[in-house]
Amino acid sequence: MDFNVFQIILVFVVTFIAAIDQFNFLESLYQPIVVGPVVGAILGNLEIGLVVGGTYQLIQIGSMPIGGAQPPNAVIGGVVATIFAVSLGLEPAAAVGIAVPFAILGQMMVTLIFTLMSPLMGVADKAADDANPAGIRNLNLLAMTLLGVAFGVVAVLALTLGQTFGPQIQSFFDEYAWLQNGFNVGGGMLRYVGFATLLRIMMSGELWGYYFAGFALATIIGSIGYLDANGDFVAPLAGSALVLIAFVGIAIALADYQSNVKIKNLAGSVGSGGDEEDGI
Repeated sequence: MDFNVFQIILVFVVTFIAAIDQFNFLESLYQPIVVGPVVGAILGNLEIGLVVGGTYQLIQIGSMPIGGAQPPNAVIGGVVATIFAVSLGLEPAAAVGIAVPFAILGQMMVTLIFTLMSPLMGVADKAADDANPAGIRNLNLLAMTLLGVAFGVVAVLALTLGQTFGPQIQSFFDEYAWLQNGFNVGGGMLRYVGFATLLRIMMSGELWGYYFAGFALATIIGSIGYLDANGDFVAPLAGSALVLIAFVGIAIALADYQSNVKIKNLAGSVGSGGDEEDGI
């Protein structure tokens, strides 16, 4: 698939902004669920971008940096996965699986840039002592520029790889279908690992009942269907089962919140009104 110069520049700019947002703006623009559809739309396939972004978001949903242990970079992974899915015609799960090494490379680049900037913290301290905000600002701008350019270059290289060697890579995967199937399985497993990591962090004992109830309800809703004129089973609610369960969860959360507010208000009014003689 051929991409024009305008598309390449737009992908570079989007990746540049997302890279800075991950560590500076913190507006969640860097999340794969946001970056994936944007890059997909630029490359002419919004639907694939949305699917890939959602798939990669499930991988990242439970990932968080802890000290020196850094997860694969969300920006590089989401952008590269979308590029490969569009340019190479890969299944979303396979594109995600192939993008993981690039995401690890992206995180290594982050570590390298942070390491290079560490000695300059003395310069920032001196600028603070000298009441020189411009010096501190320039150091921040330098770090953001290095980070954005590094990420943008990786995105452009992925575009070039898909554009230049796209047919050869596609024929390779056609010849060795087992390899693409392996990436499909690996990429499909990663999203469950990400969600399991999130559950391990936030799930408490009293919430397991909601989890199993939601799982059972999703299975039931996804299995509702009918036989069409050809005798084939059609399950119209299968694709929207999780969305429907999300609305049920929102309803339960709102009801629980309102109940807690009422209990809190009642507890605050205990002892006011009436007197001790009438037993109230």
